[in-house]
Amino acid sequence: MVAGELEVIEAPLLPWSLSWLAPYIASAVMAVMWLYGLRTSRLYGLLAVAGILVSALVSTAIAFRVFGEGVAVHVGADAAWIPWLGVGLGSFFDGLSTVMALIVSWVSLFIAVYSLKYMEGDPGYARYFFMFSFFVGSMMLLVVADNLVLMFIGWEGTGIASYALIGHWYTDEEEYWVGRPGRRALGTPMYFEPSHSAVRAILFTRVGDIGLLIGIAALYLYAGTFSIPRLAATVEGWMASLAADGILAPLMLVLTLGAFAKSAQFPFHEWLVTAMTGPTPVSALIHAATMVKAGVFLVLRLTPILLAGYAALGGVVAQDLQLYFSVVAWVSVVTALLLSIMALVADELKLILAYSTASQLGYMMLAAAAAGLAAVSGVLAPLEAAGEGVVAGLSHLASHAVFKAALFLAAGWLIHVAHSRFIDSMGGYARFMKLTALSFWLAGLSLAGIPPLSGFFTKEAVIEVAFTASTALGVLAAATAAFTAAYIVRAAVRVFHLPPYEEAGHREEPHEAPPLMLVPYLALSLAALAMGIGYTQLFELLGFAAGLTLAAEAVSVYFALKPLTLAVLGAAAGSALAVALLYMVVRLDFRRLIAENRVAAAIHGFLYDRMYVNPVIYIVVLGGGGWVARSILELDLTIDYAYHAALVAAAAAAAFALRALSRGRTDYIIALYVVGLAAALAYALIAARSYILELLS
Repeated sequence: MVAGELEVIEAPLLPWSLSWLAPYIASAVMAVMWLYGLRTSRLYGLLAVAGILVSALVSTAIAFRVFGEGVAVHVGADAAWIPWLGVGLGSFFDGLSTVMALIVSWVSLFIAVYSLKYMEGDPGYARYFFMFSFFVGSMMLLVVADNLVLMFIGWEGTGIASYALIGHWYTDEEEYWVGRPGRRALGTPMYFEPSHSAVRAILFTRVGDIGLLIGIAALYLYAGTFSIPRLAATVEGWMASLAADGILAPLMLVLTLGAFAKSAQFPFHEWLVTAMTGPTPVSALIHAATMVKAGVFLVLRLTPILLAGYAALGGVVAQDLQLYFSVVAWVSVVTALLLSIMALVADELKLILAYSTASQLGYMMLAAAAAGLAAVSGVLAPLEAAGEGVVAGLSHLASHAVFKAALFLAAGWLIHVAHSRFIDSMGGYARFMKLTALSFWLAGLSLAGIPPLSGFFTKEAVIEVAFTASTALGVLAAATAAFTAAYIVRAAVRVFHLPPYEEAGHREEPHEAPPLMLVPYLALSLAALAMGIGYTQLFELLGFAAGLTLAAEAVSVYFALKPLTLAVLGAAAGSALAVALLYMVVRLDFRRLIAENRVAAAIHGFLYDRMYVNPVIYIVVLGGGGWVARSILELDLTIDYAYHAALVAAAAAAAFALRALSRGRTDYIIALYVVGLAAALAYALIAARSYILELLS
């Protein structure tokens, strides 16, 4: 079903725009309360929950219409905002955006409810819920906007809010840090305070956002529209023009740079792993259903449109699309693999989950890119491949949002009980927190890809698409599944079934979380199980959603135990079982092994310090960039001094010439020559200085 064949019905701006507007309204009410001095009221949390609940209910109502009638819903299609650019305030609910709206709103609601108790008594309670609500509104706007300008506003809104939420504890107490205090790699600190991590997050993602902004502007120049449905309908024209000018692949890669940064693909993963300095619900919000999924959403949105263009243009754009999808696929699979390996040695509970998030985001982007490669290579028909990519990527996105939110929320309570973020200070909690242990294991085994949990089926769909495109991509994706099972089982065994390696300074008697915190992560973990048991219905719904997505085609996904499936399952289950046996039966002391073996210590240090990616970035970007800035400043000062010295010399020459002329000591011609030379020199210096400074800027 191509864009032109997709039936679209129109709906009024209100009340349907409350899907994204309600959280914004809640945050605006909070701002007014703050201005009137109501700064400690519990009403802030209740307003945030209420706004997100309205968003979730409106999104659900629209979903019933979209999937019940088999149509796309265009909300506020005639609501003009910037008429001369054709930019309005409309929302577009096709299959992809409808599913995304459901995931974002409902998972965010669970996290908001958890936050009511978690943030109780925090001095920044009002500020937290204001930014939380603003964040959810921005993310909802991002996924449902009907044009690229409105989408970019939501995109930047999530960036601003994430900066505030990651740096919420900006007073930088050590208990909120990420990394071992005092640890360095290549002379660069590997510990990060909340204020530092917040700045890292906004700077890393801004690099990609510049590319996204350039891509949006270029698309407008070629397509003449910011409208996402119009871009899909006119794809043949603007893709042909871009290909003729030789910039199709470069432009798509520049545009996707924003997705790489937002979804923490290598080497942009560095902002995400240190974003753990924020409150744990923020980690769940950013790493589960919302901000980091924005980049995946963009790639899932672009892929069907590009493949529709390929279906129409064929060989004209084949080489460009081959390059584009290859780059995205290899960046994604390398991210998935490397971050899963780093997680094997991490000793901070939230940091393990952060590595896991970046790795799983690699899987989601791989699904779309691998489907594109399969289409360009002729293995799948273009629109069929688009449908496969949407289903595989979106199914794992939905599954990951549920089980990762459960893992983070459970981790928040575990860290509170241990008074430590390090798993070495945790242990034996299964006896005291049976429901928390159950939640963590259900969500963790879903992440590991163990049936009948949802992660098994959705990850298998991604790996199958990867093998369809390339054996090498498939092998690396399967290896990532084995490492994933190993690191999450290691964390669960260490925290729940072994005594602590170290005693925390303020360890308290373990006990279950209060109901307001326990119920959200228990419900989410049970949802991961339910989604796995009902995987047939899940894939049927997403296959239908693919058919209601711009320029995609409905696909039927049937699960069967193929040799490939059994091999991937065996790798994941085998690695999980091996880790459990090593820790619980053999009782292997890895810390002693590392301490006594230089090779093991070197490998451990290399992985623990994130393969030195962070130090290299600091040395090259901060060190090198600082050197360039200082050099330019010194050059500017040198030019400035020379300029003023030359002007003084020119003025002195002119004064000397005029004085000589007035006293009749030389003839008029020589005197005028000297005056003219001085004036010409002064003019040349002014022009040269302006030109040089313009170049330097």
